Amino acid sequence: MARPATVHICSQCGHQEAKWHGQCPGCRAWNTLVEERAPEPAGRGRGLRAAGAAGTPVRLRDLAADQAPRIPTGIGELDRLLGGGIVPGSLVLLGGSPGIGKSTLTTMALGLLQGAGRRTLYISGEESAAQIRLRAERLEAGSAPGALDIPMLAETDLATVLATMEAERPEVCVVDSVQTLAAGDLTGAAGTVGQVREVAGRIMEVAKRNDTAVILVGHVTKDGALAGPRVLEHLVDCVLQFEGEKERTYRTLRALKNRFGSTNDVGVFEMRDGGLVEVLDASARFVAEATRAPGSVVLAAMEGSRPLLVEVQALVSPSELVPPRRVCAGIDRNRLALVLAVLARHAGVGTGTADVFVNVVGGVRVDEPGADLAIALAVASAARGVPLGGEDARVPACAFGEIGLTGELRTVAHHDRRTDEAAKFGLGIVISPDVAPTLRAALTAALGRASGARRAA
Repeated sequence: MARPATVHICSQCGHQEAKWHGQCPGCRAWNTLVEERAPEPAGRGRGLRAAGAAGTPVRLRDLAADQAPRIPTGIGELDRLLGGGIVPGSLVLLGGSPGIGKSTLTTMALGLLQGAGRRTLYISGEESAAQIRLRAERLEAGSAPGALDIPMLAETDLATVLATMEAERPEVCVVDSVQTLAAGDLTGAAGTVGQVREVAGRIMEVAKRNDTAVILVGHVTKDGALAGPRVLEHLVDCVLQFEGEKERTYRTLRALKNRFGSTNDVGVFEMRDGGLVEVLDASARFVAEATRAPGSVVLAAMEGSRPLLVEVQALVSPSELVPPRRVCAGIDRNRLALVLAVLARHAGVGTGTADVFVNVVGGVRVDEPGADLAIALAVASAARGVPLGGEDARVPACAFGEIGLTGELRTVAHHDRRTDEAAKFGLGIVISPDVAPTLRAALTAALGRASGARRAA
């Protein structure tokens, strides 16, 4: 009997089956079997087992520490995230929600590289050449002068794409997106786990052989994670995540993985008519727009290795619903529930019968524990109707710190850098674990006597 050309492999446990099953016989997970190309049969016989020649190990001390060459894209924030530029032969996975600006960023990078005399190639499986030209015209007049000179190929067949890459030998190539390409020898549809894994593997072989840096644009799931198998993230050299809300102007680009640089950096961009514009000093914009109303506080957060000041706003209003609503944007909803519970138990600020809305202004998302104190102070200020620092304060108050379940404040990383960033913009009132050891003490320091007077009234 002929060996099947494809097998079905469980994406959870790796169990293999000749036919598809709804439930994996190995780990009992549902809908995890995906079709992949069958591996080549191994040679049989005792003589074939030792046919390979033995390698010669080399001590790391004897190797020269050569610095990998870089190709600067001309976009400072992107080059900084990549560690100084794109490394020839590397694979970069760029993910983000639809409409966030992935295609705009890659077209800008290729346009600047093309204008600098580099060989580039843009492969699109989602848009036609006419659609890409419209975007290139907009970027040509704005931030990427060489956008209209980018060689472009609209194709979804993997064999054609690989042949084009071999013939053109570009220095930097963009594949938009990897989920749209399909290998003809696999029966699965484009975008399935088996297809994505095979497509990425073959593109990697061509890229490494020709020293072509490839940027793979990837889709994301409804939860915000990169779509496709996790092996795709392990296969590439760098994973960049584009975050933000497409209705907002600000975007953040994070490095989740980088074999040639740091993963502690983040880039901030602003979407304009002429494309994405680097925001070199995002704190200045957020602080300038901060209000002095009750429920507003400036959070000294850390975005990678640099501090970032963002405004956190809260609104507390009586609710007729049971249970009341808890709506947040830019922070984790479970983290908000934890902060509200500690506020009620250890600080005497109950919101059990009120709707609570919390928003990080500007579309920025903050996931670090250091945002706990700013959220708590914003909610307490909104609930009591008193601005932080009192009615006479002329500048917004700043806060950062982690809240423990027993009401204590815990120190967070980079305390000095957060404080220096706040002092740089004239924020004299900084509430941190060094100022107040507990949440109740922080509320007293932030709200002061005005809070007690307002409650007595």
